[in-house]
Amino acid sequence: MANKYSQIEAAMRLYFDGFYEGDIDALKQVFHPNCHLYSATTGTIVDDAMDAVYARVAAREAPAKRSEVRADRIVSIHFSDEATALATVEIGIGDKLFTDYLNFVRLDGQWRIISKVYTFALRAAAVHSEAAD
Repeated sequence: MANKYSQIEAAMRLYFDGFYEGDIDALKQVFHPNCHLYSATTGTIVDDAMDAVYARVAAREAPAKRSEVRADRIVSIHFSDEATALATVEIGIGDKLFTDYLNFVRLDGQWRIISKVYTFALRAAAVHSEAAD
């Protein structure tokens, strides 16, 4: 059996590939059906259930179809115990670079995202701020 780090990394491959390719079936393998996505980046709280997320992904042209350069990486993975973890990741979609805080639970031997809190910056602003550092 693979260790818990490699299991989360495998889940993250589904996550990154699912968003890049617009593959909702891949995303459904990593997100728990009860998951919600939260953000306050625009000044108001956004609370999306998975049906809304899947509809949004299905409605937009996948980054892969636009030959968009991939910008995804795992920043960190923290385990509280054998059944809970927090992954911090970055993923670029269109003109936005997202920072995602993914709360995982391990159920029936599988790591699934149960909640996601995210923020984003415009890629040009993110590149400019990195250059200033």
